[in-house]
Amino acid sequence: MEDAYARSITEVLDFFGVDQTKGLNDSQVANNARIYGRNVLPQEESTPFWRLVLKQFDDLLVKILIAAALVSFILALVDGETGLTAFLEPSVILMILAANAAVGVITETNAEKALEELRAYQAEVATVLRNGCFSILPATDLVPGDIVEVGVGCKVPADMRTVEMLGNQLRVDQAILTGITSFSTATNAVFQDKTNILFSGTVVVAGRARAVVVGVGSSTAMGGIRDAMLRTTDEVTPLKKKLDEFGTFLAKVIAGICVLVWIVNIGHFRDPAHGGFLRGAIHYFKIAVALAVAAIPEGLPAVVTTCLALGTKRMARLNAIVRSLPSVETLGCTTVICSDKTGTLTTNMMSVSKICVISSVNHGAITAEYRVSGTTYAPEGIILDGSGLQLEFPAQCPCLLHIAMCSALCNESMLQYNPDKGNYEKIGESTEVALRVLTEKVGLPGYDSMPSSLNMLSKHERASYCNRYWENQFKKVSLLEFSRDRKMMSVLCSRKHQEIVFSKGAPESIISRCTNILCNDDGCTAPLTADIRAELMARFHSFAGKDTLRCLALALKEMPFGQQTLAFEDEKDLTFIGLVGMLDPPRDEVRSAMLSCMTAGIRVIVVTGDNKSTAESLCRKIGAFDHLEDFSGRSYTASEFEELPALQKGSALQHMVLFTRVEPSHKRMLVEALQQQNEVVAMTGDGVNDAPALKKADIGIAMGSGTAVAKSASDMVLADDNFASIVAAVAEGRAIYNNTKQFIRYMISSNIGEVVCIFVAAVLGIPETLVPVQLLWVNLVTDGLPATAIGFNKQDSDVMKAKPRKVNEAVVSGWLFFRYLVIGAYVGLATVAGFIWWFVYSENGPKLPYYELINFDTCPARETTYPCSIFDDRRPSTVSMTVLVVVEMFNALNNLSENQSLL
Repeated sequence: MEDAYARSITEVLDFFGVDQTKGLNDSQVANNARIYGRNVLPQEESTPFWRLVLKQFDDLLVKILIAAALVSFILALVDGETGLTAFLEPSVILMILAANAAVGVITETNAEKALEELRAYQAEVATVLRNGCFSILPATDLVPGDIVEVGVGCKVPADMRTVEMLGNQLRVDQAILTGITSFSTATNAVFQDKTNILFSGTVVVAGRARAVVVGVGSSTAMGGIRDAMLRTTDEVTPLKKKLDEFGTFLAKVIAGICVLVWIVNIGHFRDPAHGGFLRGAIHYFKIAVALAVAAIPEGLPAVVTTCLALGTKRMARLNAIVRSLPSVETLGCTTVICSDKTGTLTTNMMSVSKICVISSVNHGAITAEYRVSGTTYAPEGIILDGSGLQLEFPAQCPCLLHIAMCSALCNESMLQYNPDKGNYEKIGESTEVALRVLTEKVGLPGYDSMPSSLNMLSKHERASYCNRYWENQFKKVSLLEFSRDRKMMSVLCSRKHQEIVFSKGAPESIISRCTNILCNDDGCTAPLTADIRAELMARFHSFAGKDTLRCLALALKEMPFGQQTLAFEDEKDLTFIGLVGMLDPPRDEVRSAMLSCMTAGIRVIVVTGDNKSTAESLCRKIGAFDHLEDFSGRSYTASEFEELPALQKGSALQHMVLFTRVEPSHKRMLVEALQQQNEVVAMTGDGVNDAPALKKADIGIAMGSGTAVAKSASDMVLADDNFASIVAAVAEGRAIYNNTKQFIRYMISSNIGEVVCIFVAAVLGIPETLVPVQLLWVNLVTDGLPATAIGFNKQDSDVMKAKPRKVNEAVVSGWLFFRYLVIGAYVGLATVAGFIWWFVYSENGPKLPYYELINFDTCPARETTYPCSIFDDRRPSTVSMTVLVVVEMFNALNNLSENQSLL
């Protein structure tokens, strides 16, 4: 629909035949999908096949090899050779080149496919109203006419026309389209019919609204400019850079050796065996070129890319979705993980576990405490009084009744049953959903058979039956959303000529704005005295400190009849209803993950917006403080840390384990400060305002449940939001790097062996041990396949016992190169020894004296007891090749681990 912005809401809804309260039905969805297509942008063009093939030959060494094939072919023709022998060597060289290109092409397409699958993991989702129910669907399933709800941090999934505001403002960041940040579409009910389009790909930065989809896929505004957005530049990974540098260095070394081999053999150019000086020179030139080709591992870049791409696939199975290949290596260097507490270290299934209310104030403040059972989002659980007895009808207690009302109305979340997964799911904030579940557990007033009759409902209806009851009783008129400075939210509701404000928020904020309290014994209101205030704050500190609960206070206030708006000034003289304490239990697997980090030399800093005492007790539970007697100097609030002098900040950072009362700007500051101390920092985040910190960190880790903005700023997305997955990903990152290092070691030490073999044979003056074709074969098949297999090797048992490696550590250090040379030397010497053994000692050989072997080239000019044709026998070469292949197989086993024994 092109002109949705110029039409009224009713016209737009009628155009798509959709009911704003029910959404589309299944047949309408199918029909619209057929007419308008899917909500996907056309695919980027991938590299054409012919270009991929040509790319494999765009390599200096391969060009040298092609030149060698041509030289070999021309020489054969000049010699007047015909038939198979003339074309054997050039055709084998070309076949090997073709095979090498095929391996390269297959590898690259596999890597592309692996990355493509990873991109599929990052699908956006949308909250959609269909058949009268809200559900979370992939954004690709949207069709024009769908009613979608968007809130803070949502990436708008398609072009949409707003139809209903769920707050007093809606702000959208349209910078990607217009270059204007926070382009505001602030509208009140009277402005509803103004131009009001939300564009696909933009981000909601404040407020909530419902909108109808008017454009999907290519027909969105983003469809027009998608190319600019999706053009991703392929970064050269640090590892690839290091490999290229090493390759260049190796090429120089080998070029030197080739020239040396050629010069050493100048004396042999005139040997009768070659038939002339020029022929001799060309013969040794061919050996030198083949040597160069044999000595350089062409398969290396392809194997590295495969290894990284398949490593990321393995990580995806561990729920860590890597968005850029270089971050796989960086993961292995991580020295500090700054982890969010809620949802990452904990299950993020908030549930109310304690309630505190004032019973009566006749003889001083008497508080009553209730315990609530059940720790998931299922609306199943009972309420127990202070003596541990179950309350038959909780809704008959005035305070519990008003807590249930306030929890249902002052709430922006939704609770629903997912029949596919067989569990209850949240849409919205965990703390708000916990209040929804509490409302269900309290039940409704006036029904004697309340608990049992609720259990008769289907799970789908049961999910929010009591919440719906209160939402039907009261009409929401106006809303003041939660803000960081007030630390509370309020909603104005009207019911039967009565206007009431319900508020909820941080206990210190709410209690300071209350002047009255509701008594639980008789439902009367009493003034809030200083003593009662002190008693409430003491209860709050006990909940938050000893019991480590996240606390919210609830309050209400009667307003003048007919009031339609709510202002911040109205949030005073409130009546306190009660205090609720919620628990977010730590994940079971976090404790062992913490331990792995400590043994791996990785520091974990827990970063949270919660208060200090709550967070400290969680840290005790998960083992973050296990090695500490005293927390002083280990745990700071953001304001305490900011007040420290510069010098003390440095030492505080080195010992910090917990950072509390943190806002997103502090996260970025923390990352920068740690990076100045040369730490490699991984930072987790899920909100829009976490994006700068995620971008700044060496590894930004977004939560799978987080906002689209956080995901697009990150290097890695945690599908299950679990801290243990970060630790598993670090171990995998280390293993991938180790495997890469092992197969580089394997390929290079094998190649050095071949170079040594040819060089030693040339220096000793014995016949050539291996012909170029054999060298090429060994290089491609004998080296390439085990190298790829080493890339799939399981991680060492002690991979998380070593300290993190330095970022600038070379892939091949001086000591390692020396080890390569030693291994290469014995591989080469064993190969030459096999050749000499056949001539001098073998039962099937001629048993020549060693002197005869090193003077083989003068044989035609001397009288000998053996025919000179013996030196053209291919059997000694076969022995050499066999020795080389067997030794390289053992070398492959030797390279399974750098420092661990094969056993």
